[in-house]
Amino acid sequence: MDKKRILVIMNEFDSVAKKTEENIEFWYARDLMGLLGYEQWRNFENVINHAIESCETSEIEPLNHFCEVTKMVALGSGAQRQVKDYMLTRYACYLIAMNGDTSKEEIAFAQSYFAVQTRKQELIEERIAYIERTQVRGRLKESEKRLSQNIYERGVDDSGFARIRSKGDQALFGGYTTKEMKTKLGVKDNRPLADFLPTLTIAAKNLATEMTNYNVEEKDLQGENAITTEHVQNNTGIRKMLGERGIKPEELPAAEDIKKLERRNNTQDRKIEELGRFRGR
Repeated sequence: MDKKRILVIMNEFDSVAKKTEENIEFWYARDLMGLLGYEQWRNFENVINHAIESCETSEIEPLNHFCEVTKMVALGSGAQRQVKDYMLTRYACYLIAMNGDTSKEEIAFAQSYFAVQTRKQELIEERIAYIERTQVRGRLKESEKRLSQNIYERGVDDSGFARIRSKGDQALFGGYTTKEMKTKLGVKDNRPLADFLPTLTIAAKNLATEMTNYNVEEKDLQGENAITTEHVQNNTGIRKMLGERGIKPEELPAAEDIKKLERRNNTQDRKIEELGRFRGR
């Protein structure tokens, strides 16, 4: 298949893509049928059924990717009748291509097209999750830096700050100390616990710390004991709020090392750019 033909087919795939009101991309099976080299619906529906079976085999809920619908089509006489169709996600289209007749050049192209597009979407979603987590982690660093400054101005040294923060962790994690949580999550002693916490837990720690900062400043709390009491109360309150939603911070699994994520995501932009150049091949 030459480059010009590839561009034509790619533009055809793009042109028949639709979006729901929630901005979710999908394709109608009957629009896709001709683009994949099928002329008769019954033959194409057999491929769809095989794709649904592949989805089930992978233990993925087919209804999330294959939505059966009916639509009206015009007849030669000017009348209309209802026909069966499917709304398909990008993943469903990929499965259909993988189960199609590989002797058709359209199928061979579609296998590459939807595989690349699906991987590109995965990379983008990974990037978004990474950005969200690093942003929350950055806010926690800033709030803890501010807390350190606040308590230093109120007669507490670095050792006192470490004790206050540890007492807060113990309140948030249901009695587990910072050291115990590191052991529980397999974190080395020389690494910050927060670098291995999921986004939700980092956000919880940050909210408690911001509340402590606010009350330390507003009430002009002085000394380690008063600030410790404040910080413990705030972490206890956050824990209670999470508990009401069935969440126990100490039971959440460790997230990937944020430093490792940073190194990996330094290469992700290049990969996304490379996948984006697929259009020009």
